[in-house]
Amino acid sequence: MSTALQILGITSPIYLAIALGYVVTRFGVFGRADMRLFGRFTLNIALPALLFHTFSSRNFEDIFNPNYIGAYALSTLIMVAISMVWARRVLNQQRTASSIFAMGTSCPNSGFVGYPLMLITLGPETAGIALALNMLVENLLIIPLLLAFAESGATQARWQAILRHTVRGLLRNPMIWSIAAGFGFAVSGWSLPEPVGRTVQIFSSASAALSLFVIGGSLVGLRLSGLRQMIASIALGKLVIHPIIMALTLTYLFTIESSALNEAAMLVCAMPMMGIYTALAQRYGHEDMGAAASLVTTVLSFFTISALLWAIRI
Repeated sequence: MSTALQILGITSPIYLAIALGYVVTRFGVFGRADMRLFGRFTLNIALPALLFHTFSSRNFEDIFNPNYIGAYALSTLIMVAISMVWARRVLNQQRTASSIFAMGTSCPNSGFVGYPLMLITLGPETAGIALALNMLVENLLIIPLLLAFAESGATQARWQAILRHTVRGLLRNPMIWSIAAGFGFAVSGWSLPEPVGRTVQIFSSASAALSLFVIGGSLVGLRLSGLRQMIASIALGKLVIHPIIMALTLTYLFTIESSALNEAAMLVCAMPMMGIYTALAQRYGHEDMGAAASLVTTVLSFFTISALLWAIRI
């Protein structure tokens, strides 16, 4: 079998699952409100279960990879800085819009698209570890930073109030608690009672298919608006520039000894933006930009991710 057909065999199931979510929602089997419900289940139950299971079932030394964390954090912060400057200086956007723009170019869909793709490509162990480390960086550093930027542009609140608001958001995030609990079990060597552990595993296994289904259903009804330059810039940044920055970071600054984790770092930076991007953009009055960019980037990612996999594996 040729390399191209092997790559299509990897990426096609991901996008067929997304297409199924779109089709059944488009024809009324499910409504968009159902997608929000499924998404809440995935974010609050299935993904936290997966993250806890990934950490708690392995030794701490096998999970914690400072080079992976450093490479992912640095490359994403560089992408944030480039995006903020581009939005402010070239696209003439204010701070809040620039923050939402940067969120689109730098916050990948690690859970809803990245994990299922890595699961097929790299196997459950690497996919689970990469997802957990990605979530650690995204939820503790990148997303709070960008939300603080957006909040500072949308209100006249002092930085102390913005910081409190950001910390409260972190403390309400179930994925943060699942990572912390999983770390605790990994460090201490504890294990859950077998019935409880199997229950956690059942919920964790639900995340891959359901997350792709939700992405597809959420695309129904989205419309492209007169924001072509913004949308094109976000898609180019997220799908092309972010993985290029990661490739340069891995070449010159950080060395990840595991070839599988090295590939995972490249793949995650090539994912479309996170599933809650449109909702966060809507919070600050930029729902048209968020929805249109999400639609275009998700569709284009089939071709760019396939090309990246081909480039990695030839």
